[in-house]
Amino acid sequence: MYRFMSVMASRSRRQFAPLKAESIASGNLPRLKGVVFDVDGTLCRPQNYMFGEMRAALDIPKQIDILEHVYALPTAEAREEAMESIRHIERTAMAHQEPQPGLVELMTYLDSRDIPKGICTRNFDAPVDHLLSKFLSEVKTFHPIVTREFRPPKPHPAGILHIARSWGLTSESAERGDRADTASSLDRGRIYIDAQGDKRSEEVVSGDRGNPDAAQGDASGLIMVGDSIDDMTAGRRSGAATVLLVNPANEHLAQHEHTDLAVTRLDDLIQILEEGFQGREV
Repeated sequence: MYRFMSVMASRSRRQFAPLKAESIASGNLPRLKGVVFDVDGTLCRPQNYMFGEMRAALDIPKQIDILEHVYALPTAEAREEAMESIRHIERTAMAHQEPQPGLVELMTYLDSRDIPKGICTRNFDAPVDHLLSKFLSEVKTFHPIVTREFRPPKPHPAGILHIARSWGLTSESAERGDRADTASSLDRGRIYIDAQGDKRSEEVVSGDRGNPDAAQGDASGLIMVGDSIDDMTAGRRSGAATVLLVNPANEHLAQHEHTDLAVTRLDDLIQILEEGFQGREV
């Protein structure tokens, strides 16, 4: 039984040239320029029980988005109190994080092919740092790391477009036909932008989203890997290809129009990228 599937409809298909060393790119297939990952349910096994605990703490029903509820609270004090209640649940859960099968193998492979890795998550930074230090300390750094403090969060594509721009991938450079050296233009820190759009990070890349003259990020050379509809929708809206990491709770999303490809293990992507990514026809 195949562990991955291409989800098809009609018309054109998202494709990238094979990454295997002996491959000679043919035709006009674009090269893969980077991979963006979600965290909970993607780099680590799902801890979906957290969302029920968060809604109980905030006294909100399932149909209300947790972050949207917090951001809509009337005062800064109320927002911080609500956000801290969420952080407390996440800090408790992070002690029980388990890596996804194939995690280290895929990251080692991407490093061997010099493919940049970024993170776009609705988590805050502590669980992200815990996972990276515990399970991925021997692989190259993920950067940039976009957490929930970047506004707006997924399913908005802003975080993914920021990552593309920090790698030197912009609509302006694409129009000129430039091939940016992504290794030299990586963001070295995290971006934190509050509700007013003010930068709050110690390290901020040039051309961040607060600059109206900044070139638009071009994510057409990227893949977004995640486990939720927010991940698939953010990826599709940004122009990236999308890969769903399937589990029993999200398998219905394998057929969603925003999903290009579905896999059951992270290291399933190694063979796919070696032979050439082929996503859904849209």
